[in-house]
Parts: sequence; structure tokens; C-alpha cells
Amino acid sequence: MTYTPPPHAVQHWNVTKPSATGRRGMVVSQSRDAAQAGVAVLEAGGNAVDAAVATAFALATVEPWNSGLGGIGFGLVHRAGEPNAKVVDFGPVAPRHLSPANFKLTGRMTTELFRWPEVEGDANIHGPLSVAVPSSVVGYERLHSTWGRLPLAEVMAPAVALAKRGLPADWFTALKILGSAGVLKLYPESARIYLRDGLPPAPPAAGAAAFLRQGRLADTLERLQQAGLRDYYEGDIAASIVADMKAAGGVIDAGDLAACAARVRPATEIPWRNGRVLQLATGLTAAPTLARVLQTMVDAPYGAAPDAAWFRLLAGTLKAAYAERLSGLGAEEAAEPAGAETCTTHLTVCDAEGSMVALTTTLMSSFGSRVALPGTGIMLNNGIMWFDPRPGQPNSIAPGKRPLTNMCPIVMKHNNQPVLAAGASGGRRIMAAVFQLMSFVADFGMTPEQAAHHPRIDVSSAEEVTADQRLAADILAGLAADGMLEVVENTAVPVNFACPNIIVQNPDGSRTGISDAMSPWSAAVAQ
Repeated sequence: MTYTPPPHAVQHWNVTKPSATGRRGMVVSQSRDAAQAGVAVLEAGGNAVDAAVATAFALATVEPWNSGLGGIGFGLVHRAGEPNAKVVDFGPVAPRHLSPANFKLTGRMTTELFRWPEVEGDANIHGPLSVAVPSSVVGYERLHSTWGRLPLAEVMAPAVALAKRGLPADWFTALKILGSAGVLKLYPESARIYLRDGLPPAPPAAGAAAFLRQGRLADTLERLQQAGLRDYYEGDIAASIVADMKAAGGVIDAGDLAACAARVRPATEIPWRNGRVLQLATGLTAAPTLARVLQTMVDAPYGAAPDAAWFRLLAGTLKAAYAERLSGLGAEEAAEPAGAETCTTHLTVCDAEGSMVALTTTLMSSFGSRVALPGTGIMLNNGIMWFDPRPGQPNSIAPGKRPLTNMCPIVMKHNNQPVLAAGASGGRRIMAAVFQLMSFVADFGMTPEQAAHHPRIDVSSAEEVTADQRLAADILAGLAADGMLEVVENTAVPVNFACPNIIVQNPDGSRTGISDAMSPWSAAVAQ
């Protein structure tokens, strides 16, 4: 007998994720622990912004590979009773003393995750020189000081408690640490916290997981809780960050931290179908590319369900939008392949009054720069990887410069009231996922639960489409007829699609939220 093995299936199971429904507040996060922290703040009398800030601070402990005190981000806030959303931009900025001379090219191209010309020692990818000015804390400060209701100490209390407990050392944590262990081991504090004799902590064979303390992170969160968030930029925490960066060979100094600020501006508004309006983040995000997609897809064929014609039009629209993005908005995106691991987080919140927040934050790569600071336990981003290491390019490395990113939080409004908020993690795969999840609900009448489990496509370049193998045969055939098509599984590992989440405020006053089905820890939690 001659036997040809069939393709290997990574997963042989049907995975579902429960939604949450209620009539008061709700938090959806890639970590259930963090979502519960946000709901606790709602229960204490906080509003949607308080809950979003509480959830974001909690993620520093329970999702350290994706976000934290050393990250950056963008948020949308639409308060009930106000006509439109505001954008809080705390995106990446290069340090003012960053020198292109520190990123010498080897003459080779990188061969693993990134397509930039290779830099000696991968100095733009990990290590102290790869760090953009960390702005997450100033972003959370701006959110809370502008719209928060509760005192900061109450908002931060769940995050402090989680940090004192530590990171659950279960199978998922072991897997995430394993993926970065080869670089984490290069940096002493990172290796001390996350590795044991050079290896990730083994998950328990049975029983409950232990907890991993992340250096001095709990002390840092408690200090910020008591002294205020400006301490990160001008106080004791700032001094510790600067000292540790200098000792490690970094260039971020007290001036960079003191000048770090979050900008608030009106959201970009794009009219959509049936009198609704999509509100998008401004600035160097995926918003301009999503706006181009919306302009074409507003006239797409919307039947009872997304069919072959709809998916083919979407695929062509996404390819054209990415061709424009990569040529006109920033060639730097060639650095991030479509298949790069998702190393960002998104959280969505609503409160009993109907205010909504969509907040996306990131460390850029998994564990960012892989540099944990001994004085604070902060894991720093590697935002310099967004820049082109070649001199003389539109997006070349330069001090004080801002790069283009892929974050894409959205809030939909109808009659000037927020009715849907969403976002995703997943690099260049974010925008396609956010549009499809939104459209499945808003245009095809799916429930959030149906939409979250519906197979999707991804287009993260101008040439190729990736499609979930669960799509109908005629849809896959139509996509294949139009160009390069890769058919893949939607699995927990590897992560072949973005990880979106959503909250919908229904006409009857109820709210429904759901997180990504394939994210093991993610959850929607209703008040």
C-alpha cells in the first residue's frame, strides 16, 4: 500500500467562546483577569474610562508579552450624551538622542520575523536601543484626568492586587515565554523574572498554576497609585527608569520622559450604511487605510450572509488599500510580515450610562524590547523596529520621529450615540478583522457571538489573501480565482488571524460583548 499523509491538523476540536450580556457595564479583554478588574471598578462606581484604565494597568501583570507600563497606544472615547468620540493618541516617538549611527547594517536581509535590512546585533529589534519613549502611562493619565470619575487610587487598586499575586504560570504563559526565551535570556532582569535555568517555568501537570512575581512591578504600580502617574515621567519612577536605561546602554533620558505627552483630538468620522457613522483613530494608525476600505465597501452587495461576491470585493478592496498604504503612507510596514505573532492587546468597555471606550496598546513585539528594568519591573517596548534602518528613506530612524502603526480601535455611532465599539490585536491583520467583525454585526445582522465565530479572510499586503479553511467552497474558489490564496486553520497556535473583540449596545438597552474565540484567556465580563 502507498500512503500519502493528509495535511496535519493543528487542532481537531470545535472551539467556542461565550459572550456576555447585561444591561449595565461590560469589559472585554484578551485577559479575563484584566476584564474582571475593570468590572470591579465599574461596580465601585467608576465609569467606562475608569474601567478601561483599570483594565489596561491590570494587563501589565497578566499579559506582559503584549502591553504594559513600557508600551504605547491609541484610544477612542465616546461619552453618552456627546455627539462624537475623542481620540487619545499616545503613539510611539523615538528618543531625542537616538542616533542612526547606532544601527549599522550588515549587508544582509533579516531571515526570521522581519524584512528590514539586518542591523548589527538586531539593535533595532531588541535591547535598550530598540525602545521608543514609553507613553502608555501618560495615555492612561490623560484618559483618567479628562474623563475619569473615581480617584486614581481606586482605579489602580485591582492592578496592584494582581501584581502582588503575580502572573499565572500556566501552559499559556509557558508557551508565550518559550517563544521569546532565546532573546529574554540575553537581558539579566528579563531572564531572572521569566526563565528558570534558561527555560520557561513549567506549567503544573495537575492542579492550579503557581504565580510568577515580575520583579518590582508590584512596587512600581503601588508607587504610581500613591504618588500619581506623573511620577513615571518626573518622579522617583522616572529617575529609576533613566538610571536603568543608562546602565543598559539606552538613550532615553529625563528629558524624553518629561516631554512625553498624550494628544486628544476629534475622531475621524466616516459615514456608513443606514445612517450610521464609523469613528476612527486619527494619527499614524490603520485609520486612513480603513477609511479607504469603507469608501468602497459601503456599496458592496449585502445579502443575508457574506457570500463569495462580498468576500471577493472585500479582498480586492483590501489589496488596493494596502498597495496605497505601503507606497504612500509608509514603506516601513514592509518590516512586519502578515504572519508575525500578535503582540498587541485591545480592550473594549461600556458603562451603564452608555459611554464606550475602545483602547489598543502594544509593546510591538512579544515582550517588546525583551528588556525588563531591574528598578521597576517594567518591560519596555521595541518601537524603534517600526523605522527603516536604512538612511535616507522616508521612514528612516531619526530622533523625535513618529512611525506609522497598525492599531485600529473603532466606535460606531447612530444618532450621535455610540452603539458599537471594537478593535483587535494582530499587527497588519488588525484592520481586516475589525472591519469584518463590525460588518458581520452591523450589515448582516449577526449577533456578536455569531460574528466572533464566523470565518474570516485576511489581507495584509497588496498581493495575497489568507482565508479560513472553514469558509464555503465557492468563497474559497472565488478568492483563488482572483490571485494568490493561502488557506489556513484558525488556531490558538499558530495565530493565523487577528484577535478582535466587540461590544454592541442593542436597541432594547441591553449590551452584548465577546472576545476572540481562539485566545485562551480572553473574556467578556458583564457588570
